[in-house]
Amino acid sequence: MFSILGVAAHHVPPGFLLYPGPIRTVAQQGGGSIPDPSSIGWEERTPPASARLAAFGQAVLRALVAERLRWALWLPVALGTGISLYFALRAEPPPWAGAVALAVAVAGGVAARRRPALVVLAVALGALALGFATAQFRAARVAAPVIEKRWGPAGLEGRVVSAEVLPNARRAVLDQVVIAGIPAERTPARVRVRIAGAGEGRMLVPGDRVKARAVLLPPPAPSAPGGFDFQRLAWFQRLGAVGFTLGAPEVLPSEGRRAGFALRLAGLRQRIDERVRAAVEGPAGAVAAALMTGRRGAIPPDVIDAMRDSGLAHLLAISGLHIGLLAGLIFFGVRAALALVPGLALRYPVKKWAAAAALAGAFAYLLISGATVPTQRAYLMIGLVLLAVLLDRTAMSMRLVGWAAAAILLLAPESLLGASFQLSFAAVVALIAGYETMGWPLARWGRQEGGGWWRRPVVYLAGVAMTTLIAGSATGIFAIYHFNRFAIYGLAGNLMAVPLMALWIMPWGLVAFLLMPFGLESLALAPMGLGVEAMLSVARTVAGWQGSVALIPAMPTGALVLAVFGGLWLCLWRGRWRLIGTAGIAAALLTIPFVRPPGVLITGDARLIAVRTADGGYMLSSKRAGRFAAGRWLRRAGERQGLDWPREGASADGRLTCDAAGCLYRAHGRVVALVSDERALAEDCAVADVVISTEPVRAGCRRPEIVVDRFDLWREGGHALWLGPDRLRVESVNGARGDRPWVQRPEREGR
Repeated sequence: MFSILGVAAHHVPPGFLLYPGPIRTVAQQGGGSIPDPSSIGWEERTPPASARLAAFGQAVLRALVAERLRWALWLPVALGTGISLYFALRAEPPPWAGAVALAVAVAGGVAARRRPALVVLAVALGALALGFATAQFRAARVAAPVIEKRWGPAGLEGRVVSAEVLPNARRAVLDQVVIAGIPAERTPARVRVRIAGAGEGRMLVPGDRVKARAVLLPPPAPSAPGGFDFQRLAWFQRLGAVGFTLGAPEVLPSEGRRAGFALRLAGLRQRIDERVRAAVEGPAGAVAAALMTGRRGAIPPDVIDAMRDSGLAHLLAISGLHIGLLAGLIFFGVRAALALVPGLALRYPVKKWAAAAALAGAFAYLLISGATVPTQRAYLMIGLVLLAVLLDRTAMSMRLVGWAAAAILLLAPESLLGASFQLSFAAVVALIAGYETMGWPLARWGRQEGGGWWRRPVVYLAGVAMTTLIAGSATGIFAIYHFNRFAIYGLAGNLMAVPLMALWIMPWGLVAFLLMPFGLESLALAPMGLGVEAMLSVARTVAGWQGSVALIPAMPTGALVLAVFGGLWLCLWRGRWRLIGTAGIAAALLTIPFVRPPGVLITGDARLIAVRTADGGYMLSSKRAGRFAAGRWLRRAGERQGLDWPREGASADGRLTCDAAGCLYRAHGRVVALVSDERALAEDCAVADVVISTEPVRAGCRRPEIVVDRFDLWREGGHALWLGPDRLRVESVNGARGDRPWVQRPEREGR
């Protein structure tokens, strides 16, 4: 597809313009000026009142033609747009929709092959249709049964696919599952269970066949409309149930069958993880293991919070920094070693040998680290750069990003919706665009002769600072959208921690990998652990500074889309008109002060209710029930902790009044009845504008504008209510997601 658009673009010479409608090329006249419209027959077609509009159109077209070598960079954007359209639908489209749209785009491109502008348009629409069709095909291909309701305690048997250590427990994913009482055709393809008795028995390893009694549940729905959709993630992972075991599982005797490559690789990752944590104790060992294997489950929550609040969380996710450092260490190390042998260095292409070794080493690291989306993107880019060295070609960085994005989106289109994909590609696109503009002059200044030894360290620190500023600015809006926080002192934290990671931690990690086959890895892991301890000390120090993190309410999805296209416009074009993209980013940021969190929230199981106080906090009906949902609600509202719920009487701000039968919440001139006893329904229905009842509401409750009862919560999941003097608005979890394959709807299941 890149080639097709490249051919179309190269058929437009620099001295020609493309006009809309019937395609005509117009040779520019002397001095590069745009020809007078009257000379090409536009004067009689264009009314005088629209002359300025025509001139503007010509200027835009001229700018597009000048950027023709960058057109191909927008193909992954079109691909991602098609994927986004599929996931944004409220109902599943017909199975043939994506394929037909793609066929129409291809046919249109073939029919218009003599008209370059129409070919370009057809290619763009084809990329969009391809993204839509790929997402649709992927959703259908991974379809697997999902259990419909809580099941068990029941017998569970399966093969361990992965096992990980959590701070206070263990967790395993099983396939080849057998569940007592559930027929084979309705049995999930995979099940994830939390294992009781974390310290009992040996650690499970991939390939083990285990048996246990377990309680299983469907993958949980979002805690609120617009929240993180674990059901969608589970669908694409073919995860049909989650739950917990009752007691430690029994490991069944081996059947003598050899495990496949994926299981052997998972077992290798687990053994490396265990050996690293055995050599380096405490949180530093968990972080060191995460840097080497990508398994972050054992990292304590307080360490993750400190890394996030100090702007260093990206160091825990294996990405371009880690892959690039490891590949660079291998490349320069092998090349330097070969250069010490004059007979080899003078007769053979040792630079290519070093590139091949780095390519192989980076691929091994990709597999051992779990091949996450940032790691895949980083490896694809590093791999193409090293391949260019092998083929004596020059690598074009922004093109590499486009190829990497297209490859990942075609293989796993659902990754587009994840924070990992968005943060990774936002950072690398912004960095390449920034260094195209500012970075190379800085590097040339550092390489000038006669400038003194101090220039290189200055350039390195300036590069770290510039990288942090660019990447932090590019990923900040995604951090706000997904995590509702922004690290204020991220620059200071990165200036101290990134050199430590690059010059100490990762080199010792590579040495540990090389020594591990001989059982000598502790010689390298000990100094690596000291470096990790120093990095964690930096994280805790920066996170402890006053005002280190800003908590921000969840921004609307539309604002994120506006920021994404504004950022792409700014980074992918080269001319001055790229600055138009800053308007999109600014408009997205301006929506944040106007975000209004819901006034009332209730979970789908009716166990937890939250109401907004006069000063913007949330009162929670329970401190124990629904703690996960409460944490999500508070985070999305930009709050740290919930306030106490009055059991009897009124709250401090007077908005909430409770008794044994329920509560009345008053805000913005509205009355919301929160009913927990059906005997109070008649009275509350007579005075309230909204009734939210944990009991079924029968006929007769007609005065309220909105009634949400136990059946509504069961069918539609959690609800959110916005109160205003002129308008009431209510949204449900399932109502916001629509009728999609991963959305569990009880009425559709016939219960």
